[in-house]
Amino acid sequence: MSTKAFVLALLSATPCVGSTETGEQSARTQSGAVVPTGHVTAVSKSLAAHLRLDDSVGDILEHPAFAAFARLLLPWDDHRYDHAMPLRNVGSLLPYHQHVDPVVVVSALNRMVDDANLGRTVFYDIYTDAQKQAEPSRNNTGLFFFRGKPGAPFAIIAPGGGFEYVASLHEGFPYAVEISKRGYNAFVLKYRAGRSGADATADLAAAISHVFRNAESLGVATAGYSLWGSSAGARMVAAIGSHGTGPFGGPDLPRPSALIILYTGHSELAPTEPPTFVAVGGADGIAPPAIMEKRVAALRRGGTIVEYHKYTGVGHGFGLGVGTSAEGWIADAVRFWGKQIEREPDHANALALVGERG
Repeated sequence: MSTKAFVLALLSATPCVGSTETGEQSARTQSGAVVPTGHVTAVSKSLAAHLRLDDSVGDILEHPAFAAFARLLLPWDDHRYDHAMPLRNVGSLLPYHQHVDPVVVVSALNRMVDDANLGRTVFYDIYTDAQKQAEPSRNNTGLFFFRGKPGAPFAIIAPGGGFEYVASLHEGFPYAVEISKRGYNAFVLKYRAGRSGADATADLAAAISHVFRNAESLGVATAGYSLWGSSAGARMVAAIGSHGTGPFGGPDLPRPSALIILYTGHSELAPTEPPTFVAVGGADGIAPPAIMEKRVAALRRGGTIVEYHKYTGVGHGFGLGVGTSAEGWIADAVRFWGKQIEREPDHANALALVGERG
């Protein structure tokens, strides 16, 4: 089946939550996955507990479902957390963000608990051990996988945080839940924080390369992939959209079929840009709508397909925007992405572009 036909089938199908994997019992696979060890059935029983609003940050860090990567779920690298802080106060960890809904955050974390209970791989390394030894900051990176339908296109999500922290709890995992419900595969990138935007964008290039290289074992289609970014993450996504992965240390790969860009002041443009969905809050004082609208106008002058939304009364870093005028934007963005895939000719298998599979 062609990618276009697959997407048409997805758009007409009911939402799904992903496929079941089997045989994931080694500590790490060649593709970099962190997986359950030993007797999976026994481990699954110990992972059954869902997180609750009255649970604490310490309960995340000590949860058996997240044992190999728990600290990477949280926003700050090398940060000393208050283990007693209740999850209903999770928004205090994200100073540049508004409209943080603890219910949404905890629900997204519990989706990963459910996946781990089923023996599914939740987290993947994007760098080899040798690469991490050469640059230890790469230990603060990886991909969280939220499965849609096997063989569906994938999205990679780069949360924001001013390159000081990574707001996966608010702008990553909740997006991935909604995208995967609609049948697409979604990855959330944990990139290096507290460093330059160039390092973070190199991590995004490495993540895209990892998915292309391991697409068959991951069960995703490389044709028609999309990149999603909020605030600082939108700067990273826009840079890859403009220049591709090559200038950021990756192999030369096809550019994404669509960019989903939220509330950023990024202004650089290339002569040709991928179709772009743009959204911003009308009350955003960090990435004001006027800045976003200049970018939209420039994209349209260059012939780029653009869909633009401004949401009244909403500030910066609104995430899913639950309870605001922005609520529902993600459904519009997924529809936009699907339309761009429909417009594309079928692609050759892009795995050959990144060499031997991992």
